[in-house]
Formats: sequence, structure tokens, C-alpha cells
Amino acid sequence: MNRYARTNVIGLGYRYGTSFAVPAIRQNIQAGNIRFQQIVLQESNRLDILAGLYYGDGKLWWLIAAASDIGWGLQVPVGTIIKIPDLRDCSRFVG
Repeated sequence: MNRYARTNVIGLGYRYGTSFAVPAIRQNIQAGNIRFQQIVLQESNRLDILAGLYYGDGKLWWLIAAASDIGWGLQVPVGTIIKIPDLRDCSRFVG
């Protein structure tokens, strides 16, 4: 059994951390198919907190990480430029 077997399916139709969703987000950000807001990470910010503010669900932090080409959310230093992808645009490409 893999570690995501009991993870709830989120609104985008996939379990977070899937190998399909992350590359799809990254490719479509680069292609201009997904709109995004750009911010500079401040000292008090974390990706899960940003996801909670922008999407209403901190579990969607991985969308921000994928769009920003960040491998792991805990490794993000202050001053990093973060892309907050449009949730509706993301859903067109990952479910």
C-alpha cells in the first residue's frame, strides 16, 4: 500500500502528490495556459498558509509548489518568488 492510499481525493479529482498533476501544472504554467499571481515569500508565509488564503484549503499547497517549481514546501526560503496558480485553470489540466 502506498503512503497516499488513504488520502482524500481533492476537488481537482486527483490525490495530491501524483506524478501526473505536478508536471501538468508546470508545463501549463510555462505555456501560459494557467494564469497566476506572483508574490515574494515573506518570513511569516508557508505554502500551506498561502493555499489556505488563496484557495480556502491548505492541503492544496502542492499546486503552489508545482507552479513555482519547488520540490518540497518546507525548503522555501524567504524572498523566493512564488506563483499562485488560478484554481479553475489548474482544474482544466489535472481534473
